[in-house]
Amino acid sequence: MATFWWCVLGLLTCGYFALAGYDYGVGMLLPAFEAGERKRRQTLGALGPFFLANEVWLVAAVGLLFGAFPHLEGKVFAGAYVLVVTLLLGLVTFTASMQLRSRRPDARRGAWTAGIVGGALVTALSWGLFLGNLVIGLPPVTDVLGLFTPYAVLWGLGFVALFCLQGAAFLAVRAPVELTARAVRLARAFSAPVLAFLAIASVWGYFALDGVSALGVGAVVLAFAAFAVMRVGLSVRRYRLALVGSMTLSACPALLAGTLRFPTVLASPALTLDEAATAPETFAVLAWFAPPAVLVLLVVQWLTWRAHRRPVDERSLLHF
Repeated sequence: MATFWWCVLGLLTCGYFALAGYDYGVGMLLPAFEAGERKRRQTLGALGPFFLANEVWLVAAVGLLFGAFPHLEGKVFAGAYVLVVTLLLGLVTFTASMQLRSRRPDARRGAWTAGIVGGALVTALSWGLFLGNLVIGLPPVTDVLGLFTPYAVLWGLGFVALFCLQGAAFLAVRAPVELTARAVRLARAFSAPVLAFLAIASVWGYFALDGVSALGVGAVVLAFAAFAVMRVGLSVRRYRLALVGSMTLSACPALLAGTLRFPTVLASPALTLDEAATAPETFAVLAWFAPPAVLVLLVVQWLTWRAHRRPVDERSLLHF
């Protein structure tokens, strides 16, 4: 039963990174698309129908983590408390700036634009540092500087490049047609640092990590395969294929963190899946509510993408 709920948690977490990653990527890339206020609003408007729906995946994942794996939640949040705080600050700043930037037509928007870019950057860095520490092992609670080891910093910088790549691939599909070429150039430019991140993190991890499972190796192989699909999509101008590849690639770090040493789910302090799980009675209660909620989430996300699969144009409703 614990394994089943771990897979559900993995689905929600990977879904969050696959979808929300391009939110933060578009936010960080916003200065590169400044070609007048109308174009900036169209660039942000490309996210409009998806923005809050993408964040729901994180809410669902955290809720399931609290309910199904409370012992893991306590150890992770205590060990990475500083990163959790910076992550929340980045998320709040990014989300508030997105929604308030165009609230008043006559307002000066420079500060809100800076909030979007800065909030997205802090969020990407925080997620990279957080997952990098889960992979390498959390330091003691009192060792705050231990969260910023060279390996974790590599992950932080890698996530910035990864989300920028994903945001550029998203804009190649959803941005106004006249901005497509710029989005494709940015996607190609960020391909090199992302590939460097994948290669360095993999080689470094090979020598630094112990007890890696076959599932963990599979997650690494999937990441390189997704990168290859993304590059092929860009090369043959199949930008939807490139977006799918980049979304899969953004989900792979979370997949790796969850499967790296399975059934050990936390390297330091050591914690196995059975030790992290809640009581069987709680799983029985979750079984009544979680599957229908996940199904609704999947259906709504699919319907949203189906309804807004075309690029933004002059007739599109701009949410931001």
